[in-house]
Amino acid sequence: MLSGCGGRPIGVMQPTGQQLPGTTAVDLLVATTRAPSEDRAILFTGERGTGLRVDAVKVSIPPEANRKVGQVQWPEKLPGDPLRDFTTVSVEPIESAAESSAWVHRHLPANRRVMVFVHGFNNRYEDAVYRFAQIVHDSHAEVTPVVFTWPSRASIFDYNYDKESTNYSRDALEELLQRLANDKSVGEVTVMAHSMGTWLAVEALRQLAIRDGRVPAKISNVILASPDLDVDVFGQQMASLGKQGPHFTLFVSQDDRALIVSRRISGNVDRLGQIDPSQEPYRSALEQAGITVIDLTKLKTGDSLNHGKFAESPEVVQLIGQRLVAGQTITDSEVGLGEAVGSVALGAAQTVGNAASVAVSTPIAVFDPRTRRNYGRQVERLGSSVGNTLTSVDTVGQAVDIGQSSGVRSVAIGGDCAAIRDRRRAGCNSR
Repeated sequence: MLSGCGGRPIGVMQPTGQQLPGTTAVDLLVATTRAPSEDRAILFTGERGTGLRVDAVKVSIPPEANRKVGQVQWPEKLPGDPLRDFTTVSVEPIESAAESSAWVHRHLPANRRVMVFVHGFNNRYEDAVYRFAQIVHDSHAEVTPVVFTWPSRASIFDYNYDKESTNYSRDALEELLQRLANDKSVGEVTVMAHSMGTWLAVEALRQLAIRDGRVPAKISNVILASPDLDVDVFGQQMASLGKQGPHFTLFVSQDDRALIVSRRISGNVDRLGQIDPSQEPYRSALEQAGITVIDLTKLKTGDSLNHGKFAESPEVVQLIGQRLVAGQTITDSEVGLGEAVGSVALGAAQTVGNAASVAVSTPIAVFDPRTRRNYGRQVERLGSSVGNTLTSVDTVGQAVDIGQSSGVRSVAIGGDCAAIRDRRRAGCNSR
């Protein structure tokens, strides 16, 4: 038996042919540019194949009482126990584009949304399939899930091979996205990519834009998690997508250890997944481009590299499924300050001299240019009661205190100073 990371067995793609009561099945369409394996338990290797191969895969997920949200539960031995482990129920080859379209049509939810997931560096075929099954299940996303898995050798010593494999796979991903965009039964497409896969995803979108003059309108949202992208290159890619491109959301974390290594071997240029969105030059560039950034730096998960927070945090996976897939603005206090700041500011203006506050439970910072524009309109409604202007909103913490001086002076958050300041840029005091 082949041994994987941490001693877990490799070869979980052998179908069991059964789904036990109490378990949940996730149906996925899996497209790949990997070379097929002669071992049905592995299915595809880390080497490069020819053309685009597609399979319909059904994954069984254990009952809720036997698992932890955000985790893929790998079997300790094969075959896995469906009541405790993720297992593969069935694998059915899809032989043509017509069959692929028919599968999508059969599995479309009422909202007709499709979500395409592109994995990152150091992933086997089964890693990509099981991880996206976990994300779809835990997020309760109403989507048809599609996985695009490219040839990764799943070795930390093959970084350059993996990077070139993303380039090798650009045309195939572009083909897949174009098929979905041309499918009349599909209403919207969200692309979510992780780590090195973000390079592949954005490059495929860039090719679509160059080839057709714009990214297809159906591809409305792009989510980049821990993007292993050179910030300068990303700026050029965004310029190629044009002003009518999809809306981008980034998950970043300044403590991402995998990206620290990537930066060191990539000329010491900032990686997109590590930026601080509240600092220049990123702050102005992000606002101008209308890119939403969700900063997970303060969020703690079981990932020792801090590179997979987007998938392991229950709050984040629910955010993906309930809000981001639908392209909704991130505003409410379940995630960040959002419109709660506007409401508190209005309340403070009506009772100048009194303090107001709102509880914020999740330590996730949201930089959303679309939401920020709302604050200017709300502040205008304050009239002469507030002599200062809210200029920006970047940081989220545990509680928000509105100052007692003339109007809204500052917001103190857990002892740190949030980027909400008046024209005089008054400081913040620790609470």
